[in-house]
Amino acid sequence: MPKNSKVTQREHSSEHVTESVADLLALEEPVDYKQSVLNVAGEAGSKQKAAEEELDAEDRPAWNSKLQYILAQIGFSVGLGNIWRFPYLCQKNGGGAYLVPYLVLLIIIGIPLFFLELAVGQRIRRGSIGVWHYVCPRLGGIGFSSCIVCLFVGLYYNVIIGWSIFYFFKSFQYPLPWSECPVIRNGSTAVVEAECEKSSATTYFWYREALDISDSISESGGLNWKMTLCLLVAWSIVGMAVVKGIQSSGKVMYFSSLFPYVVLACFLVRGLLLRGAVDGILHMFTPKLDKMLDPQVWREAATQVFFALGLGFGGVIAFSSYNKQDNNCHFDAALVSFINFFTSVLATLVVFAVLGFKANIMNEKCVVENAEKILGYLNTNVLSRDLIPPHVNFSHLTTKDYMEMYNVIMTVKEDQFSALGLDPCLLEDELDKSVQGTGLAFIAFTEAMTHFPASPFWSVMFFLMLINLGLGSMIGTMAGITTPIIDTFKVPKEMFTVGCCVFAFFVGLLFVQRSGNYFVTMFDDYSATLPLTVIVILENIAVAWIYGTKKFMQELTEMLGFRPYRFYFYMWKFVSPLCMAVLTTASVIQLGVTPPGYSAWIKEEAAERYLYFPNWAMAILITLIVVAVLPIPVVFFLRHFHLLSDGSNTLSVSYKKGRMMKDISNLEENDETRFILSKVPSEAPSPMPTHRSYLGPGSTSPLETSGNPNGRYGSGYLLASTPESEL
Repeated sequence: MPKNSKVTQREHSSEHVTESVADLLALEEPVDYKQSVLNVAGEAGSKQKAAEEELDAEDRPAWNSKLQYILAQIGFSVGLGNIWRFPYLCQKNGGGAYLVPYLVLLIIIGIPLFFLELAVGQRIRRGSIGVWHYVCPRLGGIGFSSCIVCLFVGLYYNVIIGWSIFYFFKSFQYPLPWSECPVIRNGSTAVVEAECEKSSATTYFWYREALDISDSISESGGLNWKMTLCLLVAWSIVGMAVVKGIQSSGKVMYFSSLFPYVVLACFLVRGLLLRGAVDGILHMFTPKLDKMLDPQVWREAATQVFFALGLGFGGVIAFSSYNKQDNNCHFDAALVSFINFFTSVLATLVVFAVLGFKANIMNEKCVVENAEKILGYLNTNVLSRDLIPPHVNFSHLTTKDYMEMYNVIMTVKEDQFSALGLDPCLLEDELDKSVQGTGLAFIAFTEAMTHFPASPFWSVMFFLMLINLGLGSMIGTMAGITTPIIDTFKVPKEMFTVGCCVFAFFVGLLFVQRSGNYFVTMFDDYSATLPLTVIVILENIAVAWIYGTKKFMQELTEMLGFRPYRFYFYMWKFVSPLCMAVLTTASVIQLGVTPPGYSAWIKEEAAERYLYFPNWAMAILITLIVVAVLPIPVVFFLRHFHLLSDGSNTLSVSYKKGRMMKDISNLEENDETRFILSKVPSEAPSPMPTHRSYLGPGSTSPLETSGNPNGRYGSGYLLASTPESEL
């Protein structure tokens, strides 16, 4: 035996060495399990070293309060997608009809899987890598894939926070800089910028002043120095918020999670008082039932559920791992899911109220412009004044009067009507103009705010809300990266966290080129969606089919003190995996049928044009997806063929009394069943562990066989009968 073997501790220690497990059990006294724990893990299914688990349980940080933890989960799950993605999907997919598939999928997929992630994180008290290594070593790659997806999302998500920071500082002006088109002066003549005149002031400011965007993803255009500085500020804020782990991020959550609700409440009250707000809300809640039968709507609803609750990222697991074992995570799952859905509906009400106001403004503008055209035609005798109803007053022209005049002209001048270039100016058309993602926040909403009284105040509040929403999600995303890495590889927390932020900033320079917005689209729409779906379905399979749903439900009963509803059993076992398998298949088919692309802003046309990604961009996109899911088959292969240890050849026996821990780990083959260190035999604790390592499908828990008269406590507990003299 090597001289440095831990077993040789007996030669240099004055402590009593128990001759065998049988002797130790014979001398055992009743022990308080909260103060003394014996963990033995030695079978092939054992997933963690018991000594490491106990040390982590002793030293692992914990939330200061339940409120802090709930706010952290809310801050992570409630993000920018609730503000601009959910309202856009409602507008695009039939208004109130979209709520039906979303709610159905939230109940049968979202809440059960959110509860599952909360439970495994709280039970095992590890990040995503440690959790899935514990549940099923061959699927341990799930944790690494979660970290990679978190990295991809964090890279572009913080760029969006940088955009919000830019608009936040630009909001301290009156009038707002995007309220009017810039005027170019050439001597005594003043000309409105052509690109702005063709589009709108807010659109021009977004694409030209903020992004200074190129015409395609192939045209880099160099770095946008303004956005580079904003990205640096964003990563500095995130770094300061997460550098101390939950000790620093938990305090930030009190403001970043609650402030957005204050702003949303203010915007809702202000929005409801705007003229035309009711039109927008009624438009939103008027369902288009045919959309409910569209498979694409269900696919998008499922994707939104995943992103809204943060499933598969590892952030949910990381936050719950800092909880106490007896925390009621079932209540947490229901509460956070409800608050998330409530926030999405609240944000949608605000958005549609404001968009209803904007639609009325734009409709009135349309009426005025077309009325001027008609007056011009009347003055040039292109149209006869007999076509104008006698009660119409051009100085006080209402929408109703214009529509009456428009219909008369269209009926009489049917053959020449298209040449007149008159628009119908329908409010419904304005409300149907769907604006996706960043366009909703940085174009449509900002344009509406220019018409508010005290518009700079509302603009400052709005973009401060976006910064806080993004910060809450970024804290959870960073936790999904740092917590599992720190837990697994024991790297210094502060140094590793700062290193991650610095690395992410430099890689994030890709997104602050003039073509950076197109790369954001690539990462947001494609690189994370499919890998996340794969991760979540494998999480479900690992727990429900490999670990075992019955066993998991039993452990939940022991942990929570009550048995969860049987509803979860059927969701985890059958319904959720089936639904997610269909979703994964649909996503793959969608990528094959519709080539990935992006909306490019063409400067000469002052309009968007949908372009397909070039071959090199497609290669990057495919590489991102492969890299995100690659750890899963790699780890499976290495552990299936025993090329990577899963800890099955390690027997860890640990004894803890107060803060004292003695550990024997990595014992040699002839030693691993023979030694337990203890001060005196009377201090030997009960052999019942506080939690049971997974022994594989069909295995028997140590707790279930501890009464075996042969002295064997399941396959993980072997009695040492060889005399000490044989060593």
